[in-house]
Amino acid sequence: MAGQYDTVGVDYEILDGSKRAALAAAAATSGLIGQHDGRVLEDSRGASAFVLELGGQQLAFVVEGLGTKSILARKWLEASGEDRFADIGIDAVAAIVNDICSVGALPVVVNAYFATGRSDWHANGTALTSLLRGWRDGCEQAGAVWGGGESPALPGLLSDADVEVAGAAIGSMPAGWDAVLGEDLRAGDAIVLVESSGLHANGASLARSVAESLPAGLLTEMPSGERVGDALLRPSVIYAPLLTELSRRDLRPTYLSHVTGHGLRKLMRPPRDLSYVISALPPVPEVLEELVRHAGLDSSDAYGTFNMGAGFAVYLPQQRAEEAVEAAAACGRRAWIAGHVEEGDRRVEIPDLGIVYSGSEMKLSG
Repeated sequence: MAGQYDTVGVDYEILDGSKRAALAAAAATSGLIGQHDGRVLEDSRGASAFVLELGGQQLAFVVEGLGTKSILARKWLEASGEDRFADIGIDAVAAIVNDICSVGALPVVVNAYFATGRSDWHANGTALTSLLRGWRDGCEQAGAVWGGGESPALPGLLSDADVEVAGAAIGSMPAGWDAVLGEDLRAGDAIVLVESSGLHANGASLARSVAESLPAGLLTEMPSGERVGDALLRPSVIYAPLLTELSRRDLRPTYLSHVTGHGLRKLMRPPRDLSYVISALPPVPEVLEELVRHAGLDSSDAYGTFNMGAGFAVYLPQQRAEEAVEAAAACGRRAWIAGHVEEGDRRVEIPDLGIVYSGSEMKLSG
């Protein structure tokens, strides 16, 4: 399903094919870990984070980027005079550590990557200072050390006006836990959806395209009176505190999913012959409703592109689902018992909206 997103140069069918090719090449190197007396958890290939075992401890590793949301921060500064680069610092850390959390690991260390088209970008003291403050804030929210990073200038490769924000992280499993890779996922398990704060870090290219078509661009007011740019730059939720709370309650999920690109299609990320039926959806943030309306997306494209109010999914036995909702509430987050897992073909069903996503629309491995 390419949909509206391919009109702004992002086609997930092409990108997913590239990921599958890279995974196949990467798998050929797995044997090299033997010289370190470690092992690769092969089932983690194609997951949101790679898992390995060294010295008897399972560790997760991920490299992730913010995408084009930093352009939104730059355009907002130009349009409103308001600096929101601290918020994209939080966004980038969230994109990284939430992927770590999706395999059941808690982030330990995060490194930053700030690439620019010209070194002059770093002379913009306000934006740089804000970005650094936001990155530190994100690390503190995640409970992770900021270890270091890299800040190359890449003239001719990147725009002179913008900064590419990305990074990497290492995480470790909570005491008594193995990696959560879906091996325990079963028909009958509940799916608990945890609220997002809005756009998060995915869909920014389409969001920019839509915002540029509005009467006052990013300054356009929505029905609530909030400006579109303000809402788009609301920082992403960092879900590490939720995972910590689940661990504290000895509530190990059978699967976890960070709902990012591909929208609710991400609910069927496990390469298993199971169906995921969603019967109770969270409220849709106003800014996502407005993006969907102005982009002319139907429900299938909307829920297959944006998070639509659900930033993270926790799968676990039905009898413990309410405990997961309570754990989210203890972290200040709303959550809903939204659906369940069934035997059947690999797909996501949202009956109330008449949506069915087939397994062929979410193939990141193999």
